[in-house]
Amino acid sequence: MNRFHPKKLLHSKWTKIEVINKLKHFSIIKVEYDEQKNVIECIIRAEMNTQEFAVDWHDLKDSQQWKMGWQ
Repeated sequence: MNRFHPKKLLHSKWTKIEVINKLKHFSIIKVEYDEQKNVIECIIRAEMNTQEFAVDWHDLKDSQQWKMGWQ
């Protein structure tokens, strides 16, 4: 399990365990919070081709899907 604080998500770097369409390395480019400081939206960008995707930030905690940093 990856451990991190939601406030530290912005500009963090991630590696996808299962590579899809040669996309492996990602950066968090946008995090949106509600009034209670809960994450409501998280946007990642692939470093290879700059495609952007919405991701549930809870999925980033799953070490079977994601690794922290670029590896």
